[in-house]
Amino acid sequence: MVRQAKAQRMLTHDQIWAALDRLAARAGLSPSGLAKRAGLDPTTFNKSKRVTSDGRERWPSTESIAKALAAAEASIEIFARLIDDEPGDGRTVPLLGVAQAGTSGAFDEQGAPSGKGWSEVALPTTEDVSAFALEISGDTLMPVYRDGDVILVSPATPVRKGDRVVVKTKAGEVMLATLKRRTAKLMELQPLDATRAELTMAAGDVAWVARIVWASQ
Repeated sequence: MVRQAKAQRMLTHDQIWAALDRLAARAGLSPSGLAKRAGLDPTTFNKSKRVTSDGRERWPSTESIAKALAAAEASIEIFARLIDDEPGDGRTVPLLGVAQAGTSGAFDEQGAPSGKGWSEVALPTTEDVSAFALEISGDTLMPVYRDGDVILVSPATPVRKGDRVVVKTKAGEVMLATLKRRTAKLMELQPLDATRAELTMAAGDVAWVARIVWASQ
């Protein structure tokens, strides 16, 4: 299949991995999200798995590519095109798992990505240069978001009543919620985690709030 896609020249290691990244973005997923949806180990397509510890190139197996194509509902012809395609406008945004978002040092005081652990993912364009993405893990946010979904968060987009938002408290908690009401003194939220009741927070307890502008669904 590789020879049919590129009969005139040899494919490179970087081209194949770039095509897998574009396949994941086409499905609205991160590489790890695509791997999970394909029934593979979540780290199968991670950048750290593309080179061995001694510096040798590691290629994805034909089985893993086939499973990724099935998970992304894409044909081998589409994958062949992705090998040569440019990824949209070339823009990527920082990506971190929701489970890691509450750890110390993941964000600075303004809510911008900070510290280690962030990777990158190609997502729909946004004018907000401070935008970042979070990957959902587990089923606690169903039916709104499922395991492996990626959300695009825009700190610069105005937040209004009814918006889905990411909230970081000064105590360090990061939660996804629907904004019910916001005043100068308080914020009323309905957590997307169905096991949590509606809550009211003092404005002074909120470090930052940012709007969710897109989700891979």
